[in-house]
Amino acid sequence: MAQNTSEALANLRSLVQDDLERTNALILEQLSSDEEMISMVGQHLLSSGGKRLRPILTLITAKMFGYREGDTHALLAAVVEFIHTATLLHDDVVDKSNTRRGRETANSVWGNKAPILVGDFLFSRAFQIMVDNGDLRVLRIVADCCAIISEGEVMQLVASNDLATNEERYLNVVKQKTASLFASASELGAVVGGQSDEVAKRMYEYGMQLGIAYQLVDDLLDYSAETEKLGKNVGDDFQEGKMTLPVIHAYEKGDEEERAFWQRSLEEEDQPEGSFEHARSLIQKHGSLDYAMAFAKQRIERAKEALSVVPESAEKSALIQLADFAVDREY
Repeated sequence: MAQNTSEALANLRSLVQDDLERTNALILEQLSSDEEMISMVGQHLLSSGGKRLRPILTLITAKMFGYREGDTHALLAAVVEFIHTATLLHDDVVDKSNTRRGRETANSVWGNKAPILVGDFLFSRAFQIMVDNGDLRVLRIVADCCAIISEGEVMQLVASNDLATNEERYLNVVKQKTASLFASASELGAVVGGQSDEVAKRMYEYGMQLGIAYQLVDDLLDYSAETEKLGKNVGDDFQEGKMTLPVIHAYEKGDEEERAFWQRSLEEEDQPEGSFEHARSLIQKHGSLDYAMAFAKQRIERAKEALSVVPESAEKSALIQLADFAVDREY
């Protein structure tokens, strides 16, 4: 399975390799500043790897719809990556994270102030690029997305350590905080490719469902993966009191004693040694990982259905493979 998922990513990248290299060059160019700290902090995260899925979505969707000339698609892919990077910088501060993609987080290296301010710079730079582009349709897509992401961040903060969080509330957080950027990245590619609002909305739906599934799998991997493969500490979500679908399901299915454990661990943040292992055992007992995976696979089917209006092509096939990768991956 791991080989198949790696092949899916490699195939996706191969279709837009030149465009992705141009995007990376634009990212470095647009990251330049007279203030050295901005470049240092930004490059720390941007150079730490990552799958670049969101900018790739913009590039491959644009190519799928016939965009071949100019740098507009690469500039917008850079915008997408800047927004994503800004949210990661802010997230790591809020979550007090020490590791991301197998490296120290920016806040671990420079403290909290610099990553917050550099994240703000990246948001601002993204909007500068879009103003230079001059397409109001593009500006509205990204402005709406940024507002939605910010609201999702606050929603997650409020939902943390709150066992009253149900599936509906959790799903709203996922849609806004994570899936909205997948959706907008896909929609931007359709817009650059000269497609109608109707087709652009179908691509938005593809990205939305893909993003929901991707976050669902991220959340279940926090209780099932290995730290070395995941690139961050397994169990971080538990320690931070995040209400994710496996936890919500296990809590709802649990007996009185099990619910008391979740209340102590997440709401009261009382986590003596062995708490995470016990949490994993309860999630396993109630089949909560399988439940979350089934939910994710339903979303992937919806993503594929959104592509039904798109003619067959190598790019469309790659997007279908990407959808499968989202739920088959181990990292």
